[in-house]
Amino acid sequence: MSLPPIKTRERLTEVRYEIRGELARRARELEAQGRRLIKLNIGNPGAFGFRAPEHLQRAIADRIADTDPYTHQQGLPAAREAIAAFHKRRGTPNASPERVFVGNGVSELIDLSLRALLNPGDEVLVPSPDYPLWSAATILNDGRPVYYRCAPENGFLPDPDEIAALVSPRTRAIVLINPNNPTGAVYPRELLERIVAIAARHKLLLMCDEIYDHILYDGARFQPVAPIAGDLPCLSFGGLSKVHRACGWRVGWAVLSGDPVASGDFHHAMDLLGALRLCANVPGQFAIEAALHGEDTISALCAPGGRLHEARRAVMDSVAASAHLRMVAPQGALYAFPAVTGEAAHGFDDHRFALELLETEDVLVVPGSSFNVPYRHHFRVTLLPQPEDLREVFRRIERLLDRCAERARAQRVAVA
Repeated sequence: MSLPPIKTRERLTEVRYEIRGELARRARELEAQGRRLIKLNIGNPGAFGFRAPEHLQRAIADRIADTDPYTHQQGLPAAREAIAAFHKRRGTPNASPERVFVGNGVSELIDLSLRALLNPGDEVLVPSPDYPLWSAATILNDGRPVYYRCAPENGFLPDPDEIAALVSPRTRAIVLINPNNPTGAVYPRELLERIVAIAARHKLLLMCDEIYDHILYDGARFQPVAPIAGDLPCLSFGGLSKVHRACGWRVGWAVLSGDPVASGDFHHAMDLLGALRLCANVPGQFAIEAALHGEDTISALCAPGGRLHEARRAVMDSVAASAHLRMVAPQGALYAFPAVTGEAAHGFDDHRFALELLETEDVLVVPGSSFNVPYRHHFRVTLLPQPEDLREVFRRIERLLDRCAERARAQRVAVA
């Protein structure tokens, strides 16, 4: 007897996450065949030889005997005190341990916060391009992502006037990803002030994904939103995954700032949802104080001569030398977002290109349209490989784009 297929949630058809999707599955098949791939699809430092700093590892090892029990649903008291102190130091108003939530990575906290906020049909203003989890979590919590453009011709910075025009009676929040994934844009204070003014005017929650806050290049400066927001409710996200190269520990946090009365019901909703999942991973929380108040281990990697800086330089040099690529130089985060131009861009499809690059050149990248943009001529690479590996990657990309341009020329001749 054949059984009918199990029906899945219909809204899943609206969700895209190509970072770990179809192309990544095909990559695993090729690896099973013995192919050696260069995979640039995930910002996963440990996969490229980075290690979490030793003083963070020691902090966990020294307290491993204390990690067996559940802890408070919002996190270990000492960890929340360390996070609150860090935010007070950079000017976050009303930062206190009671308003800190520790989660299994920022990803879990994004989902919990949107679940606490949204009723069916509510809207969230999300950047385009975005980190696709924001769109997915909005959709799966019965909301609707409404995209404001961060156009390449504007350095991937948003236009506050467009954001203001998109606000409707159903809008509940504005999402900011700064420094930005996938573009590497870093938002200046003046821009953030204008966006905060829009949120204040319409009484919207600011949801600020600041996981890359200390990964900055060539003098770029990070400005946290919460100090600008003042009494306006603001949820600021951070964690150990990127700055501290500890993705697998799954330690993230969210700090609720602004007027405690205005955000009281939302705070209680977040606390309830946190309690339903009991608590976050306990061992990794013992590293939070050492991470936020200990030695700075990221700045040297981002400075000239540091590995991330030189990887970024390798990408920028390769794009500058290409006959087919252009790019807005990333000012922060761990990614570059090049665009294909000229003859190679004729009839170009980013997903088809990414698949052909994987099949013929053993390189895995993420199609730009995976980040919820309307155009299809960008792709994302991570800056985590060694600089010489990135130069080799772009030699392979150039070979494929040469073939794309040749095919476009042949098509044009055939039509003529």
